[in-house]
Amino acid sequence: MENQLERSHKRNAAQASAPTPEERRRRQIRSWIILVSVVVAVLLGIRFLSGAGKGREISASRLPCYSNQDVTPFGNYVLYYDGASIHCLSSTGTIRWSFPVGEGANFSIGPTHIVIWSGRQIYLVDQNGNPTYNEAQEAEVQFARVGERYAAVIVGPDTEPKLIVKDLAGVQVDVESEAFQDLMVLDVGFYGDQGQYLWTLSLDMYGTAANTILNTFQVGKMNTGEISLGSFLTYKVLFEDSKLRVFTTQQMYTYDYKCVQDTNATMLVYGWKVIDAEVPARGSAKILMAPTSQTSSSQTITELRVLESGTDKRYTLPDACCGASILDGNVYAFSSGYMYRGDVSSQRFYGYPIPLPDGMTVTAYLGVTADGHALLASGDTVYSITMPRK
Repeated sequence: MENQLERSHKRNAAQASAPTPEERRRRQIRSWIILVSVVVAVLLGIRFLSGAGKGREISASRLPCYSNQDVTPFGNYVLYYDGASIHCLSSTGTIRWSFPVGEGANFSIGPTHIVIWSGRQIYLVDQNGNPTYNEAQEAEVQFARVGERYAAVIVGPDTEPKLIVKDLAGVQVDVESEAFQDLMVLDVGFYGDQGQYLWTLSLDMYGTAANTILNTFQVGKMNTGEISLGSFLTYKVLFEDSKLRVFTTQQMYTYDYKCVQDTNATMLVYGWKVIDAEVPARGSAKILMAPTSQTSSSQTITELRVLESGTDKRYTLPDACCGASILDGNVYAFSSGYMYRGDVSSQRFYGYPIPLPDGMTVTAYLGVTADGHALLASGDTVYSITMPRK
């Protein structure tokens, strides 16, 4: 009897301690509140990681040009060619000057000047739109390049070209044709202190196998070197810390002023292509690369690579992007709706929504200005987007 009474007391105590339906409802509400709080905290953390509150506010300015008008960064400014004139804009779209050149013109930029060519005509124009030279050349101009002190002009037929070097006032200081007999000149560039030296890439048109040749010259003096680069396509030459970095589809080669190779600095780059570089006046460059297969006209870049002073770093992007750049030690990439920023020394990317009008997405990357504006296209429309810094 006593055991029965004890069991009855225990049963009554358990029933008394069981939660009522109202208490169970309150406990469920508390559990949901805790769960929602955790989710909100996570979302806030993600938002912080995606760039909220970091750097300057991102804004978009629509530019008065179209994406098919050779839109080109020029220092802090933007150039474009509408088929009649070359126009210079501020990075937010204000027209600074216009220079009439007529139909069929092309241009190339330098540190402070642009060189324009059309038929036999050459124009040199400074960053304020003032012409410093305007003359017809002895033959059809193939292309031209401009540096800190000089401009290089390639004239004549493809396989009998002539290299003419002028100062920025148009005074001829050098001419070279013998080095290019039976060769097609592919590109030209200045390097060294104030651009005192010149490199050329040319292609042997009549050899038994394709062969690219690198020549170096000291402006106004003599040919300083020549080297055969072989049959692999050479597409980029950079001057870094007194060295020429020459990129083919297979290797990166390193040469001095006189084309003497540093074999210890050769690097395999097969499958990767240079898409941008940040080259300081002194010290090591930061060279940005993307997979060659992802740099076609329909760019969908998902990986990046940065070469710097013997180091080789790889990055996986948060999303497929249409372009990427490197500026002030930061890697930037641009997807259809986001701009991603990551420090070169870090593997972490911060995402920033690109503030385009509703219904518009980024379809192409056109370049970056020196003052930190990304030039992005949405179809034919071009926008200048402020870039967040650290």
